[in-house]
Amino acid sequence: MKLIPVITQDDQTNEVLMLAYADKEALRRTKKTKFMHYWSRSRKAYWKKGETSGHTQKVKSLQYDCDRDTILARVEQKGPACHEGTETCFGEGQGSFLPRLEKTIEGRKARPRKGSYTNRLLEDPALLRDKVREEANELLMATRGKKKGEIIGEAGDLLYHMMVLLASTGVSLAEVENELKKRHS
Repeated sequence: MKLIPVITQDDQTNEVLMLAYADKEALRRTKKTKFMHYWSRSRKAYWKKGETSGHTQKVKSLQYDCDRDTILARVEQKGPACHEGTETCFGEGQGSFLPRLEKTIEGRKARPRKGSYTNRLLEDPALLRDKVREEANELLMATRGKKKGEIIGEAGDLLYHMMVLLASTGVSLAEVENELKKRHS
């Protein structure tokens, strides 16, 4: 049995979630089911990630490295990736926070929470548009005083409200980022 390391990365946040091993049979199971399967070196058995916890990894892409001796698996992670309950096996906050915030906003959209400010904004498009306008104006005003802390706070407020607005229209940060990449070329 020839094992190959599999680096598993969140397709949305780009965070490295974990490192595990697979062989041809684990990869065959992965391709067949579209969910990650690995070989457990300690248990000496195949396992589908999330089979008992429900924290599955839906495959978005599998890619060999240049030497074809490592695989990068980009996945849609459901729940924490680590068996210790953390988001990744490498601790929290390895990547950008914005995709994680976007996931939280999408979660509120899909499963509204009573008393959630995000849900209040999502349920009232006029309020949401007013808040984006208000926060943009507050950021502009903060730049006049050139107080860095105030600018950072107002930029954070605007960015949050803009992300809720994007989510309300079904536009992702990745789509905006792709547009910026096209313009940069």
